[in-house]
Amino acid sequence: MIFKKKEKQKENKKPKVSSINPRKKLVLTLWVFLGLSFSFAIYKHFTAIDTHTVEERIYVEEQLIDTNSVENFVRNFAQVYYTWEADNEESLEERNSQLENYLTEDLHSLNSVMIPNDVPTSSSVQNVQIWSVTESEEDNQYNVIYSVSQRITEEEEDEQVIESFYEVTVYEDEEKNVVIIRNPTLTTSPTKSAYQPAPLENDNSLDSETREEIDEFLSTFFSLYPTASERELSYYVEDDVLPVINQEYVFSELINPVYIQEGEYVRVSVYVRYQDERTQADQLSQYELLLCQSDTWKIKE
Repeated sequence: MIFKKKEKQKENKKPKVSSINPRKKLVLTLWVFLGLSFSFAIYKHFTAIDTHTVEERIYVEEQLIDTNSVENFVRNFAQVYYTWEADNEESLEERNSQLENYLTEDLHSLNSVMIPNDVPTSSSVQNVQIWSVTESEEDNQYNVIYSVSQRITEEEEDEQVIESFYEVTVYEDEEKNVVIIRNPTLTTSPTKSAYQPAPLENDNSLDSETREEIDEFLSTFFSLYPTASERELSYYVEDDVLPVINQEYVFSELINPVYIQEGEYVRVSVYVRYQDERTQADQLSQYELLLCQSDTWKIKE
């Protein structure tokens, strides 16, 4: 009986069921994701291309062009082109022959008949001025504006001086040989600009005593300046900002001095009147100076 009872108890016992906590699943998933992310980061670190931004700066260097040969060529051409003698066939032939050295064949042919053999006037060149030389849009070509002053004579008693402005185009080859490819063409003369610089005005920041000190300093300096040596200038001027001129000028006065305080410095704008001992005429110089003061006043720039 005892045996049977134990067997019955054994038969009635419920089986044990194991279960997984759902929170553990979430934690496990997060750890796997973190591991993959870390692995990917290491991979990217060793396989990434090392790049950096490079700032590129382009410097455009302005190139100076020597146009002396072009200017001299045009100046010599004008001396020939605007010179002739009245009713002198031989003189005109000589002129025509010389023009071959300056003009293209087509231009020379056109100009050979522009002045008739019986022309009643004579022309001599008084002055030729080159006003501008600019590069043309076409390669190796220059546009030149110049003026010519001519003395025109018709008979002995009728004489006048005229001035005219012209423009030509000059071609220059690789060997620096030049030729005029555009005939002298009338152009306008430069005129006076309407520009007027803004005048400086005293800012009244200096007291009267300081102004008097500066007046006295400048009067003393400009009295000595025309004949002062470099050593003498060093007592009044820093770093040779004013050159030695060594001329016979006599100081007369300061005209319209303007003083402006700029921190520890004083900006000065002034006209200085001198008398030229050689011509006995007055000369007016204009200066823009920067003064500083330690023990005494000095011109800094």
